[in-house]
Amino acid sequence: MEPNLEVSGISYCVMSQTIDTYVDRNKTRFLSELKDFIRIPSISTLPENAGDVRRAAGFTAAQLRAAGLENVEIVETAKHPLVYADWLHAEGKPTVLCYGHYDVQPPDPLDLWVTPPFEPTERDGNLYARGAVDDKGQMMMHIKALETLRALSGSTLPVNIKVLIEGEEEVGGASIAKYVPEQKAKLKADVALVSDTALYAEGIPTLCIGLRGLVYTEVECTGPAKDLHSGLYGGSAPNPIFALIEVLSKTKDASGCIQIPGMYEDWQAPAAAELNSWKSLPFSEPEFLEKEVGSAALTGEPAYSVLERVWARPTLEVHGIAGGFTGSGAKTVIPSRATAKVSFRLVPDQDPDKIVAGFRSFLKAHTPAGCKIELRVLSGSPAVVVNPDHPAIRVAARVFEETLGRPTVFIRSGGSIPIVGDFARHLGIPTVLMGFGLPDDALHSPNEKFKIENYFTGIRTIARFLEQYGE
Repeated sequence: MEPNLEVSGISYCVMSQTIDTYVDRNKTRFLSELKDFIRIPSISTLPENAGDVRRAAGFTAAQLRAAGLENVEIVETAKHPLVYADWLHAEGKPTVLCYGHYDVQPPDPLDLWVTPPFEPTERDGNLYARGAVDDKGQMMMHIKALETLRALSGSTLPVNIKVLIEGEEEVGGASIAKYVPEQKAKLKADVALVSDTALYAEGIPTLCIGLRGLVYTEVECTGPAKDLHSGLYGGSAPNPIFALIEVLSKTKDASGCIQIPGMYEDWQAPAAAELNSWKSLPFSEPEFLEKEVGSAALTGEPAYSVLERVWARPTLEVHGIAGGFTGSGAKTVIPSRATAKVSFRLVPDQDPDKIVAGFRSFLKAHTPAGCKIELRVLSGSPAVVVNPDHPAIRVAARVFEETLGRPTVFIRSGGSIPIVGDFARHLGIPTVLMGFGLPDDALHSPNEKFKIENYFTGIRTIARFLEQYGE
């Protein structure tokens, strides 16, 4: 049912003052608890941190209990545990499924951090630490918003709530991808809420309505049966590192157009109205180059704008090549094998399986003589676009505008959040992508940060969204 704007407006004015007061009174505790959470080095990709990942799951469960959620459980999986909780006593009200992740990326390279990555440090109004914004800080906003609403209402909530938090988002999310289709009844909801995105710019209320998909692969090239002396065999023996360089250099032409068969088939371009709205955003290409990219020039398909390239065009990127000798000093060796990490970002209607098949065919057709190339797919998920006219999106846009005092803008993200596609595919629900990070927060990089005031703004905004969506 569409909220009555006049009634909801009155309710908002009364409730917002109470929400603001509660958050203001608890700022010190809210920030202290976030710091405690961040101090747990829950690096999901490293086996030596498995105990820390489990400790972070326990911390998350404890926070949910303290916020008044019920049926809190740590769900065992083949790898890292999920955390589930709910509160289902708002009869006749919609159900919101809140998602987040408690795992983080490795902090390397450590020497580039100004302060230790797992000792959260306040500096210039920001909180610097690994996981500060991706996603511990943003996920904690949900929990604190729920606590705020229950504290103000006498232990009730304006909507039914289900919470699902994972510990493998940074390593592909295999466990939650298996869990969601198996638990459709348990996870049934009207809409999902995810805070793992950013404001378009400081102070601009932003809802992300599109995410690119992701296929992440590992390409292994083998040549000689063993490492060989380059003086004795150089010029006659195949070199797997050079073979990878040769093959990967052919995947794109000089203008950045991807040469993989089928790459530009079956894809959905943004509507003209959406493209026009992007032109109205306060985007500066020189500023983007200088402050965010920091290189001498931008690259990519020249026929498309920068925003189109990063939000709505397919990409192919090489993330690393390993093989042979990389230590200090010299070792003249032709390696027997080499590997490369290669990913594709996909746009709406592209099929990850079809892209993988095209890449496999391309590798086979271009493998140099004397070498063998094997392709391994580590993860894959399709792109997602959310209808901006969904009632929950409209409420979120209005609340955002009321909180920050500026019109809400709708953007896409070049990144991928695989769970959003899983929610759409298996639960049939859209996702409200309401994030409070900033473009320069250095996600996955040294000196990751979260603006402290945005943490508190997020708590207030999410609480108001749930309150008004319940009306």
